Amino acid sequence: MKARIWRKLHAEEAKRFDQVYELMGQTAGLSLGDAFGILQSGLTVAEFMARKERSQRKAAIKQARGQVDNALVADFLGAFIEQKTELSVVLAERSLLDTLLSEEAIAFTFERTGRLEKLQVVLIARRGDWERLMPTLDRDAKLTQKPAQVARQPDKRPYSDPRPFLPHIGQTVKLVMRNGITVEAPLLRVGRFDVLLGEPGHELFIPLHALLRFEAPPAPPEDDDDVDDLSVPDSDHQG
Repeated sequence: MKARIWRKLHAEEAKRFDQVYELMGQTAGLSLGDAFGILQSGLTVAEFMARKERSQRKAAIKQARGQVDNALVADFLGAFIEQKTELSVVLAERSLLDTLLSEEAIAFTFERTGRLEKLQVVLIARRGDWERLMPTLDRDAKLTQKPAQVARQPDKRPYSDPRPFLPHIGQTVKLVMRNGITVEAPLLRVGRFDVLLGEPGHELFIPLHALLRFEAPPAPPEDDDDVDDLSVPDSDHQG
């Protein structure tokens, strides 16, 4: 079918293609699919591309979390529930003493406090461990007075991808929480949403959403001994 006949039979569709190609001509690097998406959504180019970028970031975080085994951290919380362990639950501006009854995808349920959204939790530890550790911790005075907020969208938080933590298991790391508490301890386990720090039997449970900064020990310098061993004295290079 000739183009002019097709355009006559499909005037509305032809008009959309004209608009799409005009938009592509006005916007460098814009793909055909994105141009159609912009017209269909009614958004500006900037708004559509920003929404697309957010969607891609969210998908990347979901994929990253799926690559990390969460069983060990889940078992850790399951032991608290089974053993009815008395816990210190640290929130942004206060702490609770309570017993964990159950864990949901977005919330904990405690015996006295009831249902508590996970985003409110900064740290969970056994009561005795936390009471011994708390006086020794450094705190950022500004964050203590005004804790940083947690973004609802994972892609807007400082740390949502658990994979960068994995290489540092067994190393002493430094974590700064949104309420100013700084914890420096060995990294024991990494889950999809949380990490465990401390010593076996005295672990600290810290959600990634509670973190503002993460510092790992510097990588050891490369050993140049092998390069030195391969060097040959100038006296051996005689033609």
